[in-house]
Amino acid sequence: MNQNQYFFCGIGGSGMMPLALIVKARGAKVRGSDRALDQGRIAAKFDWLAAQGIEVFPQDGSGLVSPEQILVASAAIEDTVPDIIRGKELGCPRKTRADLLSDLFNASALPIAVGGTSGKSTVTGMIGWILASAGRDPTIMNGAVMKDFIDASTPFATARTGRGDAFVSEVDESDGSIALYRPGIAVLTNVSEDHKAMDELRRLFADFARVSGKVVWNADDAETCAIIETLDHGNFLSFGFSTGADFRATDLAPEPTAIGFTLLSESGAHQMRLKVPGRHNVANALAAIAAARAAGVTIEECVAAIERFSGLARRFDIVGTARDVTVIDDFGHNPDKVAATLAALKQFPGRILAFFQPHGFGPLRKMGVELAATFASRLDGDDRLIVCDPAYFGGTVDRSMGSEVLLAGLAGRAEHIANRADCGARLVELAQPGDRIVIMGARDDSLTTFARDILAKIDAR
Repeated sequence: MNQNQYFFCGIGGSGMMPLALIVKARGAKVRGSDRALDQGRIAAKFDWLAAQGIEVFPQDGSGLVSPEQILVASAAIEDTVPDIIRGKELGCPRKTRADLLSDLFNASALPIAVGGTSGKSTVTGMIGWILASAGRDPTIMNGAVMKDFIDASTPFATARTGRGDAFVSEVDESDGSIALYRPGIAVLTNVSEDHKAMDELRRLFADFARVSGKVVWNADDAETCAIIETLDHGNFLSFGFSTGADFRATDLAPEPTAIGFTLLSESGAHQMRLKVPGRHNVANALAAIAAARAAGVTIEECVAAIERFSGLARRFDIVGTARDVTVIDDFGHNPDKVAATLAALKQFPGRILAFFQPHGFGPLRKMGVELAATFASRLDGDDRLIVCDPAYFGGTVDRSMGSEVLLAGLAGRAEHIANRADCGARLVELAQPGDRIVIMGARDDSLTTFARDILAKIDAR
């Protein structure tokens, strides 16, 4: 790979950046561009990339200078983007992110893929942490910052490049690219409607499981169970809360920022405590332990590592507490993820002030009604919901449906305030001692800064 030159269009994205870091660590020359740089957003990330020897350019085609550069861009990017125009002029070969990642993944000695509608990033981080703690030195490709791998030289630890045999990666069904991967071990967390219709999701995930050497699957998810019943290779490990699961959790003991449980497996019972809260994180831990066991890690190594797992940025990430108001930064953006986050909060007293930024007009049209139902069923009493307009970073998109669709069923307890800054001011105004403010949304790193600003303003009141 050290002879290759790559140019990543959208290098700051949660999928592009870790891949760029992996190929850079393997000796390739890497450049990139990002629309967020042009718009003056998330400057610290681009400064750090530059410090790693990755040149970052405006998204105006100026970073593409040679036909030897391989242009890595989303399959959905418009042909009118200057980088794409310039790449065609130069005759640069082009790959999608999934093309490049699957090439690297499939060539590894032990490819471990994590698929499913929810929990992929956390399970990927957990598996990677277990393997690293066990001395297996894995390569990890994640879509979120893994807190346990952060240090002074790596503040954006979305990827890790190791010399071991394992390559752990989350894989994406939203663009159908999950079909490109050939896992030695596949994890299927769950199957529910998100970016695609259920019939297509069932086919994609069934094919994903069918081509895998071993499948780790969720015994509590009806759709996943139905997929497993169609397979005939029989090389499975199950996880969940259901009797009969190979890796099962019982006796859950929730805490505001942690959770205890008993792990039952072929090795007997282990009393455990996670440093991340919520029943959904217990399920994530079970999936990760099952995958690590399939990779040959002992149960004792799995338990010791997972109890030290610190979590991922923007996954129930506690920003801080000021004047007895706690602010939480969370990636919740589809009905399953939002429901899991709110369920974790609801296990303890205190009003919830939920802020939600839809991660695009397209996703809002796809799942707006279901999201509204989730908020209406999970928020009650004095809880409040504040929503802003969907994230929009340019391009052509149907903007006929707006965020007001999310207010259904929450009459008098929900507000649509178009401008995000105004939403922040409203949250500060509403906040009272004992409240939990949760900031939810995807595809926008600036939400973390938004959450920190709210905390600072509450502290300054």
